[in-house]
Amino acid sequence: MKILIATDGSKFSEEAVRQIAGFLSPEENSLLKVISVVEPFSFPVTDAFGVVMDAYRETQKSANSEAEKAVADARVLLESSLDGNNVRITTEVIREKYPKNAIVELATEWESDLVVVGSHGYGFWDRLLLGSVSSAVVHHAPCSVLVVRGNNNNYSEGTNE
Repeated sequence: MKILIATDGSKFSEEAVRQIAGFLSPEENSLLKVISVVEPFSFPVTDAFGVVMDAYRETQKSANSEAEKAVADARVLLESSLDGNNVRITTEVIREKYPKNAIVELATEWESDLVVVGSHGYGFWDRLLLGSVSSAVVHHAPCSVLVVRGNNNNYSEGTNE
């Protein structure tokens, strides 16, 4: 089975990684691909002195570091949970794409059997205003999608905390 796991490093994504690790049996010959997507940044202001460009570079550098950490942490969690299982794990950071699009595109190209994402548990209005990666993936992925909701007692709605 080919399983694509999308993570943003949040507790919701971490719970999704834990859940999928718990579903796999030692006999199952699976390929897991853990990805994190770094959205493109844009600043609507021009800057003759380079201050905005410096801020842009720092923001981009920070986002890339967070994405690298997210996939590395997910890989460690999977490897420790799946010790002895017949599972191969790869990781990838996708840069300068919107998560909704990147996840669906990769699921299609890689011919995934399953996409796993965490849900931030946004309410109706937040989802309407902010959009939802998990909702877009559910509606557009070429395969089954597992959206993992964390225990609502452990997470405050709409945050990564």
